[in-house]
Amino acid sequence: MPVNLSVPVAAELLPVAGVKLGTAAASIKRPNHKDLLLIQLDDGATVAGVFTSNRFCAAPVTVAREHLASGKGIKALVVNTGNANAGTGEQGMAAARATCAELARLLGCTPEQVLPFSTGVIMEPLPLAKIVAGLPQAIAGLKADNWFDAAHAIMTTDIVAKAVSKQVQIGGKTVTVTGMSKGSGMIHPNMATMLGYIATDAAVAQPLLQQMVKQAADASFNCITVDGDTSTNDALMLIATGGSGVQVDAANSAQLQAAISEVAVLLAQAIVRDGEGATKFITIRVEGGRDLAECRQIGYAIAHSPLVKTAFFASDPNLGRILAAIGYAGVADLDVAGLSLYLDDVLVAEQGGRAASYREEDGQRVMQQSDITIRVVLGRGIASATLWTCDFSYDYVKINASYRS
Repeated sequence: MPVNLSVPVAAELLPVAGVKLGTAAASIKRPNHKDLLLIQLDDGATVAGVFTSNRFCAAPVTVAREHLASGKGIKALVVNTGNANAGTGEQGMAAARATCAELARLLGCTPEQVLPFSTGVIMEPLPLAKIVAGLPQAIAGLKADNWFDAAHAIMTTDIVAKAVSKQVQIGGKTVTVTGMSKGSGMIHPNMATMLGYIATDAAVAQPLLQQMVKQAADASFNCITVDGDTSTNDALMLIATGGSGVQVDAANSAQLQAAISEVAVLLAQAIVRDGEGATKFITIRVEGGRDLAECRQIGYAIAHSPLVKTAFFASDPNLGRILAAIGYAGVADLDVAGLSLYLDDVLVAEQGGRAASYREEDGQRVMQQSDITIRVVLGRGIASATLWTCDFSYDYVKINASYRS
């Protein structure tokens, strides 16, 4: 089950003026299951996004990038689950474009004003006919207070839907930020098998919005990992509608940026807490590094180690595995005698070996917790980085072994 993660409360997910959401059960993977989402935007909305770094990116990622770059003004986003439309060649590209064309016809806009997104099984043909057949149902269900159903419609192996809202005061007016995401496995930065959609009713010019979504991603979704696999399909989209009447520019963007980044962090952490088979949520904080890159390099070496992750699943304080991961992280001039390793409040290692004060029962106490912090103090600078990951359990193997069945 997810680690200290509860289902969002529908009444707490605030509508964003200028955004409507509709869902449909298109039977893409299984019948009577909501698997199609439509997000419709009012005129004047701006949209920005960041996408997967996987060179084998899915057809909808390519098309979404193209349409976003066209500058024609995005009117709708369409998301299907159950099929990734990745590794599908020209057929997949044609299907993604056909999806946009059909939705554009129904909404009275151009295909370039539609952004497509897909998630699910890779290298299977997109069931275009089912998606096209489901679009009228999604359109008929469009409404502003539909974030709860929308968050459920984009789930794949997720156990819990992920959505959150925040409000801030800017210039004496209330600005709303609401977001949702999906993801549970194949999670690794830059980005992951993750789809995220965050909307605000502030008015933000597209170039600034692009800076804001990148900053939010760097502080959140680019700081999580479940299994070290970077997906073909992930995207994080940021929408600004202007529905609140509040204009945000570079001079007054700090409050909005903080709210958007906070929503992004909560959504990213929820993905890790709902990681496939996860039983432990692990925060890795690396401090005292020479630069951010060095801190993240060491943090990810710990986070990606199967031996570390399985030790946490077993609640086994075999903490030498963490030292080994730090040592092979690739920081060539690292002085291991100068670093300290903590497990929550427990000093585990210092001066190149086991701390004199460390007791096995203290490590065992922390390992029994569901939320755990690993803190590495390098003692060679002022840079720091915080990452989030989870353990590896038997269920991770079961889920991924039977993913297509």
